[in-house]
Amino acid sequence: MTLGEGPRWSEGALWVSDPQKGGIWTDSGGAWAFTPLAAQSNGLWFLPDGRLVGAIMRERRVGLWDGTGFGAYADLSAVAAGPLGDMVGDHHGALYVDDVGYAAHLGEQPRPGRLIHVTPDGRATVAAEDLEFPNGLAIIDDGATLVVAETWAQRLTAFTIAADGQLTDRRLFADLAAVVHPEARPDGICAAADGVWVCTLTAHAVVLIARSGPLRQISTGEGQPVACCLGPDGRLFVTVAETGGGSVLEAVANKTLKSHVEIYEPAANP
Repeated sequence: MTLGEGPRWSEGALWVSDPQKGGIWTDSGGAWAFTPLAAQSNGLWFLPDGRLVGAIMRERRVGLWDGTGFGAYADLSAVAAGPLGDMVGDHHGALYVDDVGYAAHLGEQPRPGRLIHVTPDGRATVAAEDLEFPNGLAIIDDGATLVVAETWAQRLTAFTIAADGQLTDRRLFADLAAVVHPEARPDGICAAADGVWVCTLTAHAVVLIARSGPLRQISTGEGQPVACCLGPDGRLFVTVAETGGGSVLEAVANKTLKSHVEIYEPAANP
């Protein structure tokens, strides 16, 4: 695995995007299987009816998995300015997708990112703007709140989800530099019963954060945690990047990045 993004658990199998290698990894408890793709998928999500959709980075669309690739589902080209990142959905089948604004690993100049709302019938609108490299996404509070990781700002930002799916009442959920580590930069996140799990990259830890602050912290050693998800049994799946001591962006640019998946049991010690 080169770069593990968008891990999702469904029907006994873990699915992981690998945008750098160009494909999808699946593991149903025996061995990893790789399906190469013509287009780079990033964020993944399973719709309420069990269908898998993927955020196709460069094509600025959400694709529907057909067993060998991602076919047509929703065109985001009219509202997305940069590559697509993570993706999360609600109980009704609506989706939220990161437009990260620019390709940092290609040396593009920074631009504000945005969040795109996709209705179940495939209509896309801008739900929030002026985000500093929006990354991981999670919906909490029984569908009432969306949390986004702003990587360069070192914070988690929360929005209230309106009845029409738009995002309102923007507010700080957690300042990671203050409550975790001065160098903590959030990447992937996932919803938990009592907050969100956050992959903190250069802080080398996955942290469970509630509004009251950090609740648990799990070290990933020399590896940098990139993305995470919870299985139905409470196990935490984390994709961890092996960068040789540098940053993930440097390892991607130098084509030296390798990744693996670590699994933490519900009772894992911090």
